[in-house]
Amino acid sequence: MVVRRGLRSFFITLALYLVSSGAVGYFMFHAQHGSRGLEARGGLQESLRVMEDELKELTTERKSWEQRLALMRDEAVDRDLLEERARASLGRVHRNDVIIMGR
Repeated sequence: MVVRRGLRSFFITLALYLVSSGAVGYFMFHAQHGSRGLEARGGLQESLRVMEDELKELTTERKSWEQRLALMRDEAVDRDLLEERARASLGRVHRNDVIIMGR
């Protein structure tokens, strides 16, 4: 009887240790390799850098457009800008103009 109790308590203790170490191993594995783990954090930080660079470019472009619109909104419209827009929309060019294709 004493041997059975000792053997039973040994196996119960061993089973508890195995189950708890399995659970800890499972959670540690997913903390490292899971979709929200440490490895995924590096990918998210890289995509954040790319998005921040894109935001800087778009902010610069927006400021450029705001500056051009400010010239159109004033009481006196900038003649050069008006002529540029008219020529672009009509597709006309003066014979003495030099055309530089952009974009």
